[in-house]
Amino acid sequence: MNVLLVTDKLTTGGAEVYFCKLENALNHENITTFTAAGEGELYDQLRDKKRHILLSKRNVFYNLRIIYNMIRHNQIQLVHANSLRAVLLLILLKIITLQHFTIFYTKHNVTLLEKKLPFVFSFLINTWVKRVITVSDFEKDNLIALGIHENKITTIYNGVDLEQFLYQEKQPSTRFKVGILARLSEEKNHSLFLDVAHAFKDNSRFLFYIAGDGPDYQKVLQKIRFLGLQERVQLLGNVEHPELFIRDMDVLLLTSKREVFPMVVIEAMAVGTPIITINKGGIPEAVIHKQTGLLMQEHSIEEFCSTLVELDSKAELQKVIIKEARRKVVTDFSLDKMIKETTNEYLKYG
Repeated sequence: MNVLLVTDKLTTGGAEVYFCKLENALNHENITTFTAAGEGELYDQLRDKKRHILLSKRNVFYNLRIIYNMIRHNQIQLVHANSLRAVLLLILLKIITLQHFTIFYTKHNVTLLEKKLPFVFSFLINTWVKRVITVSDFEKDNLIALGIHENKITTIYNGVDLEQFLYQEKQPSTRFKVGILARLSEEKNHSLFLDVAHAFKDNSRFLFYIAGDGPDYQKVLQKIRFLGLQERVQLLGNVEHPELFIRDMDVLLLTSKREVFPMVVIEAMAVGTPIITINKGGIPEAVIHKQTGLLMQEHSIEEFCSTLVELDSKAELQKVIIKEARRKVVTDFSLDKMIKETTNEYLKYG
């Protein structure tokens, strides 16, 4: 069975990392994997570049032609799209060429089409997509509410490579490192993270670190300067080894305005770094308050600050969270589990 994985680009992001994980780890004797994606820094992570084609950022007709050629020449039976744009491209390809192949769609993000034209979105998915994989039950319920047929949808949680994200016990320190690892964009709400950092401006124990890049880089940098946080906040840009950054932090914050199921949550749980996160999307499926992490109900500076102080002052709470979080990741969110369940879906519907 030949499977083609398709995504828009290979810049750092949750959907793109998922794409690379599938390409790297799918190793079934009856499945051969091919890939198609736009350019980006994650290209180097692809295992088999000989089976990869580069998509254009703007030329739809070029993309249609090279994907068609790959499907025809390699007898692709199943195409797994990792963005709605890729799904729409594949639908157009099927209409134009009458080529027969099965479309899978892993839904990572909230899309503009489902917000603006939900009936069009549900019609296209119900008509053309054989299987929809959601990365949380929260998102599965949302799709059912939009009118997607329930029997088309299955939840397969994102998986952490437990060999990469190794557990490491925290060592006592005079400083308490607070980090955020996220794309620098409006929805990730770095402004709240900086407001929290500002509240600790006169407390030398707390240091704050921002890892990631994106369109809001200059905006974040300007706010750091405006609040006078140059000595309290380090803006690191992209980090080549996210596991090392997460492991080095005493706690990770997630302040997003919206989420589906962010990888960074289970990555932090895997390495032994407690997470304080806003209660959005499918996050509560991994983070149970004061068991596997700490859930904030509002985007409140005061709530985040008081929770940071509580976590720092309660060693026993830290131990409980770290132990239970690691156990839950091993049980529910391993890469092996994700790959096994995805492979089963391929073999069932391909």
